[in-house]
Amino acid sequence: MIALKHFNQLSGPEAAALLAPCVAIPGWANALADGRPWRTRNDLLHAAKHLMQAWGETELTQALSAHPRIGEKPAGEQAHAALSRQEQGDVNERDARLAQALREGNARYEARFGRVFLIRAKGRSGEEILQALSRRSGYSEREELQEALAQLREITLLRLEGVIGE
Repeated sequence: MIALKHFNQLSGPEAAALLAPCVAIPGWANALADGRPWRTRNDLLHAAKHLMQAWGETELTQALSAHPRIGEKPAGEQAHAALSRQEQGDVNERDARLAQALREGNARYEARFGRVFLIRAKGRSGEEILQALSRRSGYSEREELQEALAQLREITLLRLEGVIGE
């Protein structure tokens, strides 16, 4: 975590690089980096939320390029992979029944919507995630797009809050 004061002092590319693991949407990170100096952390968070409201299907597709399937722990040392491993920490990968149900649910979801299922995993159990996966698989394309975008915003904001401190 970096203090807002120090974040404000970074070069533009350094600031954008620090924000990049929050979401694979470079325009969002660049806009927040370009908006510096931020007077308060709340100002930064407010601007981040405002920018997120413009996200649509294109941004969702872009962001999903850095998200693993739920229940699959990504390998590698990239910042996105490390964050996903932390966020999915409550999904018990040693529970064979749950792991199988998540694999099957992911396959059905991907066949229906053509993209990876996205959910804020932090603070949710594997069972809660499986229930949401089952419920959302019945959504219309429009409903699910809006829900996936809402989840992406939650994930991104949690990550941003973990990167920039007071």
